[in-house]
Amino acid sequence: MIFRRKATAELRNWKQNGAGRYAALLEGPRRVGKSTIAEEFAKKEYRSYIKVDFANIDNDLLAAFDSISRLDEFFLRLQALTGILLYRRESVIIFDEIQLSPKTRQAIKYLVADGRYDYIETGSLLSIKKNVKGIVIPSEEWIIRVYPMDYEEYLWACGKNSFAVLREIYAKRKPMGQAINRTLMREFRTYLAVGGMPQAVESHISGDSLMETDHVKRRIIDLYEEDFFKIDPSGNISMLFDSIPSQLFRKSVRFSFNYAMKKRTGNKTPELLSDLINSRTVIPCYNCSDPTISLSQGKDLSSFKIYMADTGLFITQLLRTKTSTDEKLYAKFLSDKLPANLGYVYENAVAQILSTLGHDLYYMVWDKPGSTHKYELDFIIQKGIKTIPIEVKSSRTDSHKSIDAFSIKYSSLATSPLILSQKDLCKEGSIYVLPFYLTPFI
Repeated sequence: MIFRRKATAELRNWKQNGAGRYAALLEGPRRVGKSTIAEEFAKKEYRSYIKVDFANIDNDLLAAFDSISRLDEFFLRLQALTGILLYRRESVIIFDEIQLSPKTRQAIKYLVADGRYDYIETGSLLSIKKNVKGIVIPSEEWIIRVYPMDYEEYLWACGKNSFAVLREIYAKRKPMGQAINRTLMREFRTYLAVGGMPQAVESHISGDSLMETDHVKRRIIDLYEEDFFKIDPSGNISMLFDSIPSQLFRKSVRFSFNYAMKKRTGNKTPELLSDLINSRTVIPCYNCSDPTISLSQGKDLSSFKIYMADTGLFITQLLRTKTSTDEKLYAKFLSDKLPANLGYVYENAVAQILSTLGHDLYYMVWDKPGSTHKYELDFIIQKGIKTIPIEVKSSRTDSHKSIDAFSIKYSSLATSPLILSQKDLCKEGSIYVLPFYLTPFI
């Protein structure tokens, strides 16, 4: 199935404003649809295109790249071997999995300068950063990040136009009533259960059970694990990745290397964390020790949390046993009947949505006067010179001491405090309580 994706609009912007000066680089984790997006765009926007998949390339075609410094010869060989004619300024060449051919990536500078054709690259950031030894990284790249399908893209795939209705609900800030809210929350929980990986979405809309869709997600997680082991045969990156659900469940104020790696931390731990973050399979959220100037200025690099970039994969990690995930667990989740507090699932979902909207993620922990306990805000995001404090609550919303304390302590900075929950839209004092399905409009 071919899905409507927002990255296509970004590619169109590149073609109108940057092609001829830059190659487009679709960057993101494995299995988010980068190759499909690139090829579908090429089919619709160009007279012809050639796709070179460096993960699956025959020897003759690979040998053609030996002459890439002699562009006339290179283009002739490329056309002869693929049987596809290229037309000046009307054709595009796709370099799929560009990280597997560093010398081709280095040649982007000269290919773009030549000006005959446009170029689209796809690749995983982790592999791209690793495979740069001995090459000059081109500055002629127009970076387009590709994320798992967001809630609007998921609704498009399901043939629903309800996102426009949600936007209107957010704009009017009026409660919809419990019956409508329950229906909208169940639909949003279905998205969380399926997730935004295109293969999982395809499985779901094809009528597969959530158990079958879960198997699709498990295969994607296994693929990620294989990638981690290629980079780190010790398995430590995998241990960091696997520990994310349990660390969020523990409600720790920071990610613990000792917990994740069974106290086997070493000098390479920061590098391993960097590799995990660069894989784009996870989202870092840093503690802000002082938001007075800006959130980035107050970033504490030693204190952070880690969320998974796709909440559907997060739920699979959370619910799976050694062999499979119990279908009943998914049914209970959709009906909001799991016995455990699911706040950390929604917390992961909020992190995913805010990150996709372009926000760098921060949280905040500070001392509570006269107490051994601390105040904690789940998220704070920048809005101009102001900050929006956000708490995530899966059930009760009447207690919001951290937001209240933040609003007093930083009264000149705080604006539009929010509680995100399953509750219908309402206002409690100066705080708006928004149901989770309205998070994309913050």
